[in-house]
Amino acid sequence: MVPRFYAPALRLESLEIELPADEAEHLTRVLRLGVGATVRVFDGRGLECRARVVHAARRDVRLDVECRVDAAAEPRVRLTLAQAVVKGDKMDGIIRDAVMLGVAAIHPLLTARTDVPASAFATGTRVERWRRIVISSVKQCGRAVVPELLAPENLDACLRRGHDGLRLMLVEPGTTAVAITGEALRSMSPIDAAQVLVGPEGGWTPAEVSMAEEAGCRLVTLGTRTLRADATPLIALGVLQYLWGDL
Repeated sequence: MVPRFYAPALRLESLEIELPADEAEHLTRVLRLGVGATVRVFDGRGLECRARVVHAARRDVRLDVECRVDAAAEPRVRLTLAQAVVKGDKMDGIIRDAVMLGVAAIHPLLTARTDVPASAFATGTRVERWRRIVISSVKQCGRAVVPELLAPENLDACLRRGHDGLRLMLVEPGTTAVAITGEALRSMSPIDAAQVLVGPEGGWTPAEVSMAEEAGCRLVTLGTRTLRADATPLIALGVLQYLWGDL
């Protein structure tokens, strides 16, 4: 595979582009590429070009932009994953794989049963790490669009934001509210956008489920088995994309 690098300053009319310092260091120190190497660069908004390295110092890399190339196609339905923050590095894996599955945005949620305190986000270091994971995953999977990473918020704030498309909340088997079947989901394929809310290890509280229903969320289960919190979003995204013809 041709190495890919994120260059947000890239434009169609660009003849030469300078890589951001961290991307330059990845090219020179990690991949050990030098002058003459062929690479690809993308702007995070859908533009991708082939380029050639013309200068390579540790954190100073310049490229000659040669031509536009096709990037991986984006899904027809813009999916936002509103994911309750889970413990340890599980959230890192969810973000990495959700990006590979084509989500348009990720919204970390702080819920009643989230086992991570809000103070953990005070310095911004955790969110910044997630942002790096997003970019790394985009580079690996061939996308040229960097999904939006929203600031962590509580469920109430997320629901008050509103959403123009379909809103689904993943609930556990046995939830008293009526859940939607796969066939129903296929028939209600959104025109262009959907939001999927996934709870933490302990699940949603009854109050949170009621709050989501009042905000217009439809409740969905993934069968009769209870799935791990870090498996649920990835399975749900894959199922929805299959049902809506986006795989």
